[in-house]
Amino acid sequence: MTDTLLPNGIKGSGGESAYFKKGCNPFAQTGRSKLQNKRASLNQQIIKQMRMRAGAENLLKASSNNKVKDMVLLELSYVNSNLQLLMGQLEGLNSSVEVYQNTQETANIPLIALGLKETKEVDFSTFFKDFILEHYSEDANSYEDEIADLMDLRQACRTPSRNEAGVELLAKYFSHLPLMESRFFSPSRQTGIFFTWYDSFTGVPVCQQNLSLEKASILFNMAALYSQMGTRSDRQTIAGLEEAISAFQKAAGTLNHLKETFTHTPSYDMSPAMLSMLIRMMLAQAQECLFEKMALPGIKNQFCALMKMAQEAAKVSEIYDQVHQSMIQTPIKDNVPFFWSTMSQVKTNHYRSMAHFFVASALLDHQLGPSDDEDQQEKTLSQVYDRLPEGHSPPDILKTKDERERIGRAHIRRAILGHEEALRIYGLCHHLNKLDILQDILRASHQRSLNKCSENEDEEEFTDYTEAPDIISKTEHKAEMEVPATIKVKVTDFFHRLGPLSVFSAKQRWTAPRTIRLRPEDRDLGFTLKGETPVQVVSLDPLCPAAADGLKEGDYIIGVGDTDCKWMGVGEVMRLLKDVNEEGIDIQVVSIMDCNPPMPTKSATFCGNLPKTYSMICLAHDDEEKKSRKVTKKSSFISWGLKNKLKSASTLSLPTADRSGALPWNKPTPTFPSSSSYNNDSALY
Repeated sequence: MTDTLLPNGIKGSGGESAYFKKGCNPFAQTGRSKLQNKRASLNQQIIKQMRMRAGAENLLKASSNNKVKDMVLLELSYVNSNLQLLMGQLEGLNSSVEVYQNTQETANIPLIALGLKETKEVDFSTFFKDFILEHYSEDANSYEDEIADLMDLRQACRTPSRNEAGVELLAKYFSHLPLMESRFFSPSRQTGIFFTWYDSFTGVPVCQQNLSLEKASILFNMAALYSQMGTRSDRQTIAGLEEAISAFQKAAGTLNHLKETFTHTPSYDMSPAMLSMLIRMMLAQAQECLFEKMALPGIKNQFCALMKMAQEAAKVSEIYDQVHQSMIQTPIKDNVPFFWSTMSQVKTNHYRSMAHFFVASALLDHQLGPSDDEDQQEKTLSQVYDRLPEGHSPPDILKTKDERERIGRAHIRRAILGHEEALRIYGLCHHLNKLDILQDILRASHQRSLNKCSENEDEEEFTDYTEAPDIISKTEHKAEMEVPATIKVKVTDFFHRLGPLSVFSAKQRWTAPRTIRLRPEDRDLGFTLKGETPVQVVSLDPLCPAAADGLKEGDYIIGVGDTDCKWMGVGEVMRLLKDVNEEGIDIQVVSIMDCNPPMPTKSATFCGNLPKTYSMICLAHDDEEKKSRKVTKKSSFISWGLKNKLKSASTLSLPTADRSGALPWNKPTPTFPSSSSYNNDSALY
């Protein structure tokens, strides 16, 4: 479970940036690693059965032989049975909360952690090498170390450690993804790289060629790590509870960031409805830890303190009830583990019963005395109840002993009924039955309420039909979503040597490097330089030797002699050109190419090894293309450039100079699938 430091292979990068952390040993025999390995094995079995089912269904449609159809139907029933069994085993893994709990935890109700999404290995080497050679015109073999380091980083992200170092590892890879996308993922070219991730609830694989699924899955795993850190915290100490609260709030914030940023992710576990439920569950567990933090030093046996804790417990119960209601909705209930919905229902009843127990204790054990602040107790009692039984008022309850005891006994009866309901629900789920600590806590709470009831028995109790009013939920410390700062970390681009990303990216196209011989005439090179990095040739004299040798207005200087100048400014390049002798010096330049925008490539999402159908999307795509062609015909940039080539001192504008989006290279490229917006993938992700 220790982290290992590996060099990243980037020459000239020293210090801490020269290393990145490796994940846990995937062969470590820890409970969590065994669980994750079993999840990966189940995912492979599920995809095998889904392929068999797809083949059988295709055969059933194609065959007209009744005997063959009967055999196929029998095979389908067998495959569907196997899938149900595998889904049940996966649900059991998602219900294995005891693996994620603190080893010293003996007195707290277990919390739920999210399991990490599994993925397949990806080989970047072949495509990246080809792209570097074809697009960047550089020696691809010189980037083998960088490509290997990127692949090692992704591989390490499959087994992150369950601490801040593991989250930082995922965050670093997440920060590298936009850089990698800009360098190698061109909107006009298929990459040939498929990113496959498995749904954490169903095990169904989802495959995409763009990086949207990769980014979303890494964010989901960051939230899962935070949830696992929260469940592992020692909740018997204030520091441990604060750590758990922070972890669950960060998990909720990361999931919310995922929900708002990646709105059309095809994986079901990252759908908006599922993410909303997970956010509520993380905040509910954070609120539960806040309640435990208040109760850990001990609850003062005072009227106001007990009433305050009653409202805090009612707040926890209310939030868990909201979680349970979201879990039983139609789009979610079919895939959420039954253990989760049962656990939320148990906690709803348990904490509601605790709230009634605290109110009963305040009313039965603390009679209004001469030294008590009557106004304070009356104010506190009026804030606890939304409505009182007919004919009752806070002063009457406080001052009249019989009324006070009658309402107190009504609360203790509701507490007993709630604890009995929690125990009944506990017995319905066989996964819950494995949690002995939960059963012990529920029974102890039930017994405590029974003892309180027996201490205040009354002969008239059987004829007392007073019903305890509901308790208003209230909290002084509400759990809030917290977006962790680690989502955005500063990283060094692995492919830094390719040049500044503003120019040398997959979207830009330029000529192959040309060698120009510079021979100064009267200490004048015949042009000036401008820009930051790389520098650009401007004010070119068409009669100078460099222009005759092929230098053009707007060329970028990428090398002077044997020195790489992609990252040099004007001053540094001028110093290299300052002392050029009569023999001259060679410089390497490239020119931005102006071209018509290519037709965007169609992409598809493969779910369960079956490509989805996008007939309606393609129609919308065709309509958009017809409109866009009309717009691009009106664009006068190319004709303007041809006319101005006749001018000796013309300056070509860079394609990225126009921010309006009307020019063809700034036109957003559609990426499929999408359910509402088919022409703005960058806006979605």
